[in-house]
Order: sequence, then C-alpha cells, then structure tokens
Amino acid sequence: MKSMIDSIWHIRGSVPLRPGQDAEEAFTRLDPLFATRGTTHRRDGDTLTFHKKDQEAQDKLSIFDGGTLRVEAGPGGRALRYNMKSRALLYCFLAPLLFLAIAQVTVLIGQYEANAAKAEESDKKEKAEDEDLPQHFIDAALGAPVPEKPSADDAEEDKGPKPTAAYIFAGIFAALYVVGRILESWLVKSLFRRRLSGDTGDIRASGDTPGTRLPV
Repeated sequence: MKSMIDSIWHIRGSVPLRPGQDAEEAFTRLDPLFATRGTTHRRDGDTLTFHKKDQEAQDKLSIFDGGTLRVEAGPGGRALRYNMKSRALLYCFLAPLLFLAIAQVTVLIGQYEANAAKAEESDKKEKAEDEDLPQHFIDAALGAPVPEKPSADDAEEDKGPKPTAAYIFAGIFAALYVVGRILESWLVKSLFRRRLSGDTGDIRASGDTPGTRLPV
C-alpha cells in the first residue's frame, strides 16, 4: 500500500554506467547538479542522499525535494538507481480530488437551494396563474394576445451555483499531473545519462552559489 502511495509522487528509475565506471566517478560527474543554492547532499560509499529547501527555479532538479541515488551491480553491469520525491507532483495529484469535492458540494448546495425555491414558489405559482400580466392599451385595441407568463422551471435553471469551473480546474490539474509525471521522469533520466557520459553542457554558471555537501 505504501509503495502505491509513494509511486504517486516519487520518480524512480535507473541509468546504466559505462564499463569500468564506479560510484566515485559517477557521483563526481553528478556533483554539479547538487552544487546549487538550497541543496544539501551526502555521499556515503555507493549512496548519495540529497535534500532541497527553497530551491531556485533555475535548478535542473528544482521539482524534487529530496531523494537517494545508489550505484548497484547487476547482471548487465553497474547502474545508477534513483528514487526522488516531488511535492509538486503530489499537489498536482491531490488538486483534482479537491476540485471534484468542491464540485460535489456545489451540486448539493444547488439541489438544496432548488428544493427550497420550489417550496417557496409553489404558493406564489397559484396566485400568479390567476393574475393577468399588464398589457398596453394599444395591443389590447389591436387584439394582440395577452403576454405569456415566464416558466418558473426555466427561471430555476438559471439560478444556483454551477460546478463547471470546479470540473474545469480538476481537468487542468489532472492533465498537469499526467504530463508532469511522464515528462519529469524522462527529463531526469536524460539528465543523468548525459552527465554520466561526460556531457558537461548543463554545468551551472560559476557565479551560482554552490550547495552544501555534508561530511560523511
């Protein structure tokens, strides 16, 4: 059960290391990603743990709040396995549920108001049926028909709160979660693969304040 809940806001994956590449070399290549303002990280043998607080938008891992990277040996060679959590993904997952709840409450309120209005209109309707709407004397002289009374049912349809906006926002956040979940998983895997292969094009400018590396 916990694993299912974690999968909502955790990004997991693995990237194979090059032949002969060990944990020390792999983490050294990844270090610039954690040398950012608001990030602390600790290396302990084959494991790197990081935490982020008040991270900047320019941070390539800004969507994540923490996680663990581990170098493990497997049948196909060594691989970097990661498990990172993102509160942004969690909020995007919970937002549709919140708006659906708001929509349901709106529907219930609308039904309550409609029932209350019907009870009030029932007494007025009988009186209104016995009364004729005022007609201009010219229309009466020309033999025009008496104006029809507006339907009470039509008037009720325009009254009361509508859940449409809540449904729209629920759909927007649901789409954001699905797209973000797929996109971020692909982006972080691509980022780690480039760094581990020696591509330094994503190293941050030297003017950035580095993050903190905790002693082992």
